[in-house]
Formats: sequence, structure tokens, C-alpha cells
Amino acid sequence: MKSDISDGLRLRSPSQPSLQRPELLAPAGNWDCAKAAVENGADAIYFGLDRFNARMRAQNFTEADLPQLMTFLHRRGVKGYVTVNTLIFPKELAEAQQYLRTIIAAGVDAVIVQDIGICRLIRHLSPDFPIHASTQMTITSTAGVKFAKSLGCQLVVLARECSLQEINKIQQQIALQETSLPLEVFVHGALCVAYSGQCLTSEALGGRSANRGECAQACRMPYDLIADGEVVNLKERKYLLSPQDLAGLDVLPDLVKSGVTCLKIEGRLKAPEYVANVTRVYRQALDSVMTELERPNPLTPLPTREGGRGQSDQEHYNLEMAFSRGLYTGWFGGINNQELVHARFGKKRGVYLGEVSRIQNEEVTVKLEAPVKPGDGIVFDCGHPEAKEEGGRVYGVVSKGKESVLTFGRNDLNLRRVHIGDHIWKTSDPELDKQVRQSFAGENPQFQRPINVEIYGEVGQPLIAIARDRLGNIVQVESAISLVEAHTKPLDTDRLQEQFGRLGNTPFCLGTLTKHLSGTFMLPVSELNRMRREIVVQLEELRSQPKRWQLASDVSFQNLLPSSPTLQEAKATSPSLIVLVRNLKQLQAALQAGIQTLYCEFEDPRAYREAVQLVRQQQQQNEAENSSLLTHNSALITPNSQLPTIWVAPPRITKPGENWILQQVRASEADGYLIRNYDQLQFFAQDRCIGDFSLNVANLLTADYFQQHFGLERLTASYDLNITQLQDLLTSCPPQWFEVTIHQHIPMFHMEHCVFCAFLSTGTDYTNCGRPCEKQEVKLKDRVGSEHVIKADVGCRNTVFNGTAQTGAEYVQRLIELGLRHFRIEFVNETPEQVSKTIHRYSQLLQGEITGSQLWRELKLQNQLGVTRGPMGVSALRS
Repeated sequence: MKSDISDGLRLRSPSQPSLQRPELLAPAGNWDCAKAAVENGADAIYFGLDRFNARMRAQNFTEADLPQLMTFLHRRGVKGYVTVNTLIFPKELAEAQQYLRTIIAAGVDAVIVQDIGICRLIRHLSPDFPIHASTQMTITSTAGVKFAKSLGCQLVVLARECSLQEINKIQQQIALQETSLPLEVFVHGALCVAYSGQCLTSEALGGRSANRGECAQACRMPYDLIADGEVVNLKERKYLLSPQDLAGLDVLPDLVKSGVTCLKIEGRLKAPEYVANVTRVYRQALDSVMTELERPNPLTPLPTREGGRGQSDQEHYNLEMAFSRGLYTGWFGGINNQELVHARFGKKRGVYLGEVSRIQNEEVTVKLEAPVKPGDGIVFDCGHPEAKEEGGRVYGVVSKGKESVLTFGRNDLNLRRVHIGDHIWKTSDPELDKQVRQSFAGENPQFQRPINVEIYGEVGQPLIAIARDRLGNIVQVESAISLVEAHTKPLDTDRLQEQFGRLGNTPFCLGTLTKHLSGTFMLPVSELNRMRREIVVQLEELRSQPKRWQLASDVSFQNLLPSSPTLQEAKATSPSLIVLVRNLKQLQAALQAGIQTLYCEFEDPRAYREAVQLVRQQQQQNEAENSSLLTHNSALITPNSQLPTIWVAPPRITKPGENWILQQVRASEADGYLIRNYDQLQFFAQDRCIGDFSLNVANLLTADYFQQHFGLERLTASYDLNITQLQDLLTSCPPQWFEVTIHQHIPMFHMEHCVFCAFLSTGTDYTNCGRPCEKQEVKLKDRVGSEHVIKADVGCRNTVFNGTAQTGAEYVQRLIELGLRHFRIEFVNETPEQVSKTIHRYSQLLQGEITGSQLWRELKLQNQLGVTRGPMGVSALRS
């Protein structure tokens, strides 16, 4: 019987503030996973329903399951959070509203939300229902926490890319600014290589959006690295974008000391055995850490191995057998590009056993680095994980000196496909699996949480027992028989502990028992047992009552809608072409083409000064020409009558201590700024600003929030919208609020992982990598031969751009009819000639001189850009 006697410990020390035990949050993709989490010590679980969650491939629960599930969880003292962590499209708001009403009414403890508009809607429906800002909101800084708080969120799930140092910095800053919110971090599980909420790879390659729970895991695929046109020989390293799995076990003490409120285990697609195994390891480890920190001198270092808490061999073994692509502390220790991605495989392996040293007579010899026994499953890794690998069950293990000989069942293996030097991995341990399954088998509770009992009484009066759990529930039970003076077997502490501690097959175990009896009394054992059973019944009943959140019946999302669109006002202006360039030569080509609105996104923000100077020179030239023309004919209108404006883009991500980058951007004195994140909303609040696609504006509630609170001149519509959804957005809001990108190489992965540093240097980060990003042009070649450009920004974050440009040209006329007037095209590594030709064709398109189909066909043939219609046309999957 497992129990959590130390649940709820609080540490108080004169030298430091109290440290609260973080909540342990486990994933649940189905009922078995929920039970596995509860029986192995999870404090809370998170799960999705059949809509609007970021793991649509999970089995998930239904709305009809909610009452039963929440009753089960609450009876066991466990909270339940529903994930509504996707973007919501305009026509889905009515359905989402009803969905949220059901969730709130069911007494769910919180929802985990990505969409800003949905945060607004929840707060409109209920003033007190808890909202947790999902990691999909890409919060990496104090400004992000402040933004979430302004939306009414009660907790923030930080981006996985935040280091312990950055977490501590955020905690300090939000405390100073009085914008504190509880912070949650992922502590174990798969790591996305891209920032959550900023990955458009599945969208770009197949119309399956990660922001809609349909990630196709392109990061787990093999790639070739191409530098300056040549394939780099990386030997067996092919999985260049596949991080090892996160394991924060070694840094648990530091996470507790950082003050994070919740530690989250990833894995809603995983089996119940995984949930049980990993939850149990972290429950026991966290309890151990809290016990250590409760010592009289908690500042004394904990026993460590390699600088951290130190995993036991058994803990490490259990985690690797649960699921492992290799285990690593992720970004908690900061950036180490040589460790994060080993690149040798992108799938589950397990425990490493060693290398094949000899193959003879159907036997394989290996110098074992971990235990193996008959019945275990193994696989032979010859360095080609993409191919079918040889593997099977071990039949026998015989030790011969420092080596061991493994035998297998007849015809189980084709040993001709096994080679000396192959790595051997243990992928299955039936004995461990059986133990893990037993941990959540049966109907009786196996994990118990403590209750504290106080006993009161006087002779001639009933015995009174007051019991309370760590959630604050309290019950009082009285004996039906009055106390009498004891002649034998008085109610001493030992007897009371024995009787009230008999809590087998209940969710409870006895924590502390305090006796307040002034004398020696007696009571029949049968009556003590009845009182104990009554305590259990009453506490379970109290726990099972659903949470009663406020829920307004007479409000709707329609109360939050902006005023009706003014189509006539929008149609009064001509369509304009906006061009985003990524180097000075492209900028010059765009200027020469007469483009009036120019965006720059350069790797080095210091180069923006020169870009602004180029545009200022063009402005002066235009002013001079206009002045000369007006001297001769004041009524003459020329294409140069307007002056070009330049807007520059800060990097997509801003972390603590990176405001110097924003200062460099502002020092360019551009006309305005392209806003990508919450820090930039705050930093450039007094400047002209346009919201970029990374703000994930997918519905009118989100658009209205940015317009009303930040005064952005325009918003870039989310790249997750197809043409039908984009039309819905434009007809529900003033179309002049928006611009739409109609030609681009979609920025697929945006990541902290630096491919340049990891594979073109031996350095760990920017301090010792030699900056190969400044010297070489690098691309990733995928399995079908497409080459995707990689660019690094000033923060050393990498963006992988789709090698194929995508266009929405065929929909432009329809969008113009709806009142849209701002159309953006983007370039990555095109030559000035390609830039000029592409601008010319899109200018013709906006002027009605050619059709979208003509443009698509002509660009594909003329420039060999391989232009495809892109996700804007994907409507069959997501209309």
C-alpha cells in the first residue's frame, strides 16, 4: 500500500521564505491513464475532450465522461484540468462557448488555454473559473506573465525553453512588479524542438496544424545537412531536429527552490504504464526532496551525482524503460547544443545494454552496461533507425567473465542482419511492466493521502473525532455511546492510532493523531470502528461535491464582438502590396519596384540603421521628384506621390535580459515595428506597431483584444486559417484591421536549438561556437529531397523556412471583395532579380491585370520557385 505521509509539507526557515511542495501534474489520454496517475501519486491530471485540444490523436474523454471523472478525481483528492489549448476559428466560437459551459458546470478545476479570445470568453462567462495559460501561449518572460494576468489567467505554463536561471529571474521580476502568478513547468517527457505555439511545420507540409492538435512530428524525421551547397558528412547523425526527452529529476531541488507551483509530466499520447511509471518515480523523488529541504539546515547541499540531485540507478532505469529517446535535463541548465540533440535516432529506445562484440552459433556476446534477463525484449541498432531493425525476446543470459552471452528462441532473429559493433537496447521488461500495471489494477485505492485526526472527550459525554485532509475538508463525528472511566484498556494514543489508522481500501491514511482527553476513558472498539468508517464516508462525500463556479446564463460571446464591419470604408482604398525582405539587396530591389510599405527581418538588428537610411534616401528622392512635378502641374499624380515607410522586426522570442536587442531595434528609428511577442507589445507601446502572425490571431475575440488594448495599426491573420476561415474572420471584424500574407516560405520550426552550433562546431553555445551562422549558408534536406533554409537570429534561435514558397494568389480577388486591402509577400534567400519579378507579378495581380492562377503557373515556371497553393487552400481537412 502506497501512501503520501509527507503530503503538503511546508518548510519554514529564518534564512529563506517557505518552500511549497509543487503540485505533480500527470497526463491522461484515457480512463486507464487517469487511474494510473491517481494510484501513483499525481496531485492533478490534465486531459483533453473530443474537441479543441492539442492532442487530437489521443483517445481523449467525452463531455459525458466529465461528471463521473471529476467525481472519481475529487474523491481521491486529485484535481482535473481540461485542455482547451488550440486556436479557435471564427465559426467555432458558438460551439466553444457551449463546450466551456459544460466544462465549468461539471466542476472541472481549471482549463489550460492557448487562444487569447477564449481566455476572454471564459472570463466573460465566469468571473472565478480558473484559467491556466498554456505553454502554447509561448510565455518566456515577465511581460508574458503580465499579459496572461491581464487576460484573467490564474497560472502560467512557461515555455519549455526557459532555464532555471531564467525561471528564477522571472519569479524575482514578477514579485517586484506585483504581477505574480503561479508558474508551472514541464519536468519530464518529450521535448518539441520548436517553441510551442510557434511551430508551423505540420501546417506547411500537410495542412495539419500543431496549433490545432494535429502535429505530424516532422522533427522526429531524418535530415541531411547542406552547408554552402555540399552535404556535410555527419556519419550516423541524421535526426538533426529531434531532442532527447526531458528528465528534470536531477534538478528537482532547484525547481522546488525556484518556487514553481506545478511540475508537469508530458504524455497524453502515452500508455497507462508510462503514466504510472513516471508519476511514481517523480512522486517518490519529490517527497524525498521535500524531506531533505525540511531538515534543520536546509541550505546544506543535498547528496548529488554530477552536480544535481542524482537519480538512483533504479529511477533512471524505470524512466528509460517507460519511454526514452535519451534522457536529458533539457534547457533547465541553459543552452548546450552538443547535448540536447544527439541526432542518432528519433524514436523510443529504452535502456542501453552495450555493443555486440561477437556473433557465433546463434549467440550474441556483449559486455553489459545494464542488467538483462530472459524474457526481456531487445533491439539491435546498426545506425539506421529509419530501416526495419532486428530484435526479439532474450531466451537465455550466461555470464562469461566480463561479458555475457545472449541466446534467443529458434528462428526469432535473423542474426545475419546483426553486426559486430551494433548497439543493443532493452526495449521491454515484462517484469517491470507487470509491477507497474499492478499499481493501478483493481477497484480499491492503492495510493492514500493523509488525514489528521483530533480526539476530544469528557466522561459522560460522546467521544468527538475531528478529521481534516490536506485539501481543507473537515468533518466531525461523535460516538453514539458516552465515555466512561476506564478500568482496563483505556483510550491511550496507541489504541486510538491503531483503530483510526485502519484505513485500508480507502483513499486515506492516518497522518497525525492528537489526543485531547483529560483522563482515562474507555469506549468499545466497535464504536471506534464505526466512527472511523463514518469519517471516511463523510470526507468522501465532501470531496465528491462538484466545484460550484459562477456561471452567467444570460451572457454570450456575441456581447464581446466588435461593431459591425464598415465595408464601404475599407473599399474606399486601393489594395496595397507589403514586402518583407531579409537582406539589404532585397530591400533595394523592393524600393526600386516602388513598394510603399517595407518590412525588414534581418539576422543582426544593427543592420536596420542602414536599411532605414536607404529608405530615407528614397523618401527624399520621392519628395524632390514630387516637388518638381508639382511645380509644373499641381494636378499631376504620380506613382511616387506616396513616401515609402519601413517597419523592422525584432526576433520572435524575448527572454529575461534580452531587452538590449529591442533597444538595438528601436535605435534604427524606423517608421514602425513588427510585433511578435508580449515583451514587444510592452516595449514598443508608444511606437507605431503592426502585429505579426506569431500573435496567433485566429478569431475576432483575439483580434479585438489586440486592437482595443494595444492600438496596433494592423494584425497579421494567423497562418493556421484556410480561405474559408479567413473569410469568416474578415466578415466578422473590420477588414481594415488585417493584413494577409499571400506569398512566403512558411517559417516552419522556430527553435532554441541551434543547428549551426550543434553540427558545424564543437561549441555549446554562442560563446564558443565560432559563429558558423555568419559564414555559411545552411539548409536541411528532407526525405523527399526538399531543401529548407535555416536562418539564425540575434538571439541564436534558428528558423527553418519551407524550401517551397507558398501562395494564396488564387484567393486574392475574393479577399479584395471582402474589403481586405493589405497583402504581404515575403522573401528569404531570393536574388534581387527574383524579388523584382515576384513583386511585379503580385502588383499586376492586385491591379487585376492577371489572375491568381496565371500568377501561380507563371512563377512556378519562370522562377522555378516551386510555388504551391499553401495552407490557405486547405479546406477539406479544416473547414
